[in-house]
Amino acid sequence: MWNKLNKSMMFCQMMFGLSFYGVMVILTRFFLENLDYSEADTMMVVGAFSSIGPLFAIAGGFIADKFLGAYRSLTIAYFGFTCGYVLLVLGASTVNIPLSLAGIALASYGRGLMSPSYPSLYKRTFKSQEDFENGYPVNYSVNNIGALLGQYLFPMFVLVIGFYGSFMLSGILAFAALFTLMTFRKNLQEVGADIDQAPVSQANWIKFAITSVAMVAMVFFMFSNMDIGKNVVYAIGLTAIGYFISLMFKAEKADALRMGTIIIVTVLTTAFFVYYGQMMTSMTMVTINTMRGDLFGLIPIAPEASMSMNPLWCIVAGPVIAATFSNLEKRNIHFTTATKIGFSFILTAIAFGILAFAVKNIGENVVIRPEVFLVIHFFQAFAEVIVGSLVVAFILSVAPKHIENFSVSLFSVAIALSGIVGAVFSTSIAAEKGQEITQEFVQTVYGDYFGLLTMLAVVMVLVAFMASIAIRKMLATADKHQPQQDIELTEAES
Repeated sequence: MWNKLNKSMMFCQMMFGLSFYGVMVILTRFFLENLDYSEADTMMVVGAFSSIGPLFAIAGGFIADKFLGAYRSLTIAYFGFTCGYVLLVLGASTVNIPLSLAGIALASYGRGLMSPSYPSLYKRTFKSQEDFENGYPVNYSVNNIGALLGQYLFPMFVLVIGFYGSFMLSGILAFAALFTLMTFRKNLQEVGADIDQAPVSQANWIKFAITSVAMVAMVFFMFSNMDIGKNVVYAIGLTAIGYFISLMFKAEKADALRMGTIIIVTVLTTAFFVYYGQMMTSMTMVTINTMRGDLFGLIPIAPEASMSMNPLWCIVAGPVIAATFSNLEKRNIHFTTATKIGFSFILTAIAFGILAFAVKNIGENVVIRPEVFLVIHFFQAFAEVIVGSLVVAFILSVAPKHIENFSVSLFSVAIALSGIVGAVFSTSIAAEKGQEITQEFVQTVYGDYFGLLTMLAVVMVLVAFMASIAIRKMLATADKHQPQQDIELTEAES
């Protein structure tokens, strides 16, 4: 199952996790302290950074399908990461807001190119769909090794080499991934789709260049004007989903039913990632304001580095979940993807229930121990791995081949929409500059917020299980219509 190609791609994925999440974990303090942003504005920018990149997976999927192919798109994406982090170095060293925003804009666009291209190319390095589905959760864990190291170490790197030094390190790591992709260029192109193996016309390069400049400029504008930017995210995301629905109505019945299941799963995924996005926004603010002490009294951890607990558990969760569902399938026990998302919402309800309990019962010293967040991230990480790894595999298994990359990009659209929605929700708990964080503030503001999220997660469990029944029926009907559809296609061709 494993070979030098998928191993080399997993190295690139680890470098992405290490560099990207290393940058993300220090962005909150960078904007709060160096650029003097308010808590509300900081949460919007960081939330947007975690979501706008996936939004531009729409453009990335289209570019990979029509212009460049998955390999070239992926290579250019890592070049974009490298350049973006260099701009952040310049922005940090000169305390320049436009340069800093340009850096995260370019990195966001690079992520948009990477998101749909990576799984489609990675899939082709395996011999079968089954090998890919079993290997993708492991790839997810590898990504989280990088994320763990980045989120844990970078807050400490900042103390030694500053923000600019930390951003420079991220640029070096992104370049290492770029060099790896270029080293295996011939072999990766050979296993790629037809468009990867064919030369790119000058016209397509020009179209790509114009599209890229326009997209990066748009992202920069969105970061600079978040009130307008969030509406742009909503408009682009809903337009992409609307376009996919229009394709669904034009498709043959079997394909249309399968595409309908993708829409249902996209909606559920959007709801789930509203909770995931809290980790970068509201939960980070809670840890900065309340988390104190070393983990187990032994392991030093910065408050904003509490996010590193998420990839720590994700590393464990990937192989466990892959083995669990694989063993169940061998016993002929099969769950739809929506049912698995329902399991994720159960875990999420537990995680946010623990957080709500912790803040509502905080002491007069306004301190929550790191061990509490370790438990919270345990449940949320297992939920994330289920959704993050299995939804993409599901989409690839049912999507029509000619819109495969675009279909995968809907997963990123879900992340984008949820990231902005989650960031907007998070601003409701933002403290004013200079406001004292008291026991009453934490219990009422934080407690009411996370209590509401917990109740909504319970509701989503029921919604996901009902969606599971619908998906199972839709796929069964699609299978019944597929043979007739194939016969009609054969007759038309002859």
